[in-house]
Amino acid sequence: MTRSIFRFHVLAATIVLFSALPAPAELSQSAREELSATGLDKYLGDFTPISSEPVGDGWTKHTFDTQSGDGPICIAGTPYSVFTRDGNRSNLLIMLQGGGACWQDFYFCNVLAEDQEPPFDDVGIWSDTHLRNPARGQDSAQNPFEGYQVVYMPYCDGSVFTGDNDVADPSFPLGPVRYHRGLRNVSAGIDLAKSHFPAAKNIVVAGSSAGGVGASAFTPFLTRFAFDNDINLSVFNDAGPVAVNLNSVAAIQQRAADWRFGQFYPGSCIDCDDQGQATALIKWRLDNDTGIREAFYSTDGDETNRFFLAVFTQELYRELLITEHGLLHDAHPDRYKRFIRSGDDSHTALQTPLFYFGDADGTPLNLWSRYFINNNARWEDIVEDFVPVPPGE
Repeated sequence: MTRSIFRFHVLAATIVLFSALPAPAELSQSAREELSATGLDKYLGDFTPISSEPVGDGWTKHTFDTQSGDGPICIAGTPYSVFTRDGNRSNLLIMLQGGGACWQDFYFCNVLAEDQEPPFDDVGIWSDTHLRNPARGQDSAQNPFEGYQVVYMPYCDGSVFTGDNDVADPSFPLGPVRYHRGLRNVSAGIDLAKSHFPAAKNIVVAGSSAGGVGASAFTPFLTRFAFDNDINLSVFNDAGPVAVNLNSVAAIQQRAADWRFGQFYPGSCIDCDDQGQATALIKWRLDNDTGIREAFYSTDGDETNRFFLAVFTQELYRELLITEHGLLHDAHPDRYKRFIRSGDDSHTALQTPLFYFGDADGTPLNLWSRYFINNNARWEDIVEDFVPVPPGE
């Protein structure tokens, strides 16, 4: 065989080899360009803290300049802060806190970043100890996030980290204007994550309640913009319903008008509609980001979410959850999985004892979470059979 023929065969074999490899696990370039065209990334790189100070237990508080109201701020115009904690340089938890929601004539949201400052109680994912659980036959209930670097974002924008609008509202008890600056706040937090923890390779974007909605909405995209595709990216939604009660037409319209999140929906997401189910955006992300995996936790009687969504029975709320989140699991069964507990009307779990003691079909949530973040084959979709919430709970 001549050298030229040999080189031809080597080249041909190389082409065959690379053509057989799977596509990279990443957010596609076309999707990224489409999101950028909406302006979703317009605040990345704009805000840096004006002060950073230790606040105990390894936490550092980073406060941003309000920039006369143009910077990251809370709903009443007060300063916004983000917190960091060092850990294993490869692993990063980006945690979005919850605290209700506010729209016209409906004011049930946390309004100050200072109300959610660490250090936290030694509970849930913030526990540094392994809690004994002999009743379950385990030597310990392990915290899968132990040792992670952390970026923790308080919630005070009223728009579940998705808003980009100022609303003149003489009825608002804290001032004549509501500043729904969720997108600016979370963008500032993502920039802080990139500047402080640039070497992170395994990133979990998580959130509880309103933070769960934010973690399932725009934050994963912003994380991709900041860290690119060189990371393993996962999303953990702790009791952020995302799905909405479509019968609450007035509330849906008011949220869309006040928060203006719909302007950031990509045009090719034909089911994305600020008057419709927000789960459509998750479906589009899973379709266009081949590496991302997403976990959803809830009880089917969640009393808090039923109040905000005006869903007044456990049966109706369960139907909403199972239908909408079931469509996501059906579309991407290996990358979107649920942990839905029945017979319980409690709300969140990641920052509560339920993280260790909340079971679904005999599987503890902390163990299920470990399987999830480690991409273990034992991570499975779990939806418990219906059990009525006991009377009086």
